[in-house]
Order: sequence, then structure tokens, then C-alpha cells
Amino acid sequence: LFYALYLASILGNGLIITAIACDHHVHMPMYVFLLNLSIANVGSVSTALPTSMATCLGDSRTISYARCAARVFLLVFLVGAEFSLLTIMAYDCRVAICKPLHYGTLLGSRACVHMAAAAWGSVFPYAVLHTAHTFSLPLCQGNAVDQFFCEVPQILKLSCS
Repeated sequence: LFYALYLASILGNGLIITAIACDHHVHMPMYVFLLNLSIANVGSVSTALPTSMATCLGDSRTISYARCAARVFLLVFLVGAEFSLLTIMAYDCRVAICKPLHYGTLLGSRACVHMAAAAWGSVFPYAVLHTAHTFSLPLCQGNAVDQFFCEVPQILKLSCS
């Protein structure tokens, strides 16, 4: 079931990415943001599901500390980028509905590139700081997370603080 959902998500987002990248007629702000959102979604789904399925179906149900840190960083980065892009897409819709005559000047191609870059760039420092602070805690109970999915509360249970 999870494998089918994973494939459906990858296939759907892949079709969106291909359609927008190949057709120059849809290079409008909403589709540029949708392209970025699909890329972030492919990344977040590919970070979470395959490794969780492999760990769950395998013999070992523990995750190494470094692998958990990488997974937390990628998930915070990609999901944060999705939230930022959804916020920008909401702004795009608001401008299209409330100020249709100013749409071309407010959301030109240059502004779209800057907003998409800001969405990705602003989340990166947050993901670095979140991961660094979470994984800099001293450990008392070993460094193996006894769960098939790495979550911050499980890391906090391993820490001495």
C-alpha cells in the first residue's frame, strides 16, 4: 500500500514537472511555483517513505544517529520549502483576484524567480539550525533510535537533558 502511494506521488509530481518544463506556454507565475512545489514534494516523499519502508520491512528497526540527522535535515528543509511555496502561491492567487490589472507588474518573471529563490534560500538556514541544535544534545542512552521513523521526540528521549 505504501509503495503504491509512493509511486503514485512520484508519478503525479513527475508528470507535473515534465509538463511544465516541456511546454513554454505555461511558464506563468502559478506554474513556476507549482513546478517548485512538485520538486519539493518529490524530495520530501522520497526522503520519508522509501527509507522508512526499508527499515520497517528489514531485520533491524533501528536507525543510526547520522542517518537520522540527515533525514531530519532533509525533511525540515523540504517541508519548509513546501510551506513557503504554498504561501507564495496564495499571494499569487490573491494578486490575480484582487488586483488583476497589476498582476503583470507585481508578479513578473523576475519577481517569481526571486520569490522562489527566497522560498528555498530562507528555509535552508532554519533547517541547518534546527538540525544542529537537535543533534548537539549530549546522549545518555546510545545513539540508535529504536523506531523505524526518525522523529525529534525520539532523539530528545536519548539525550541527557
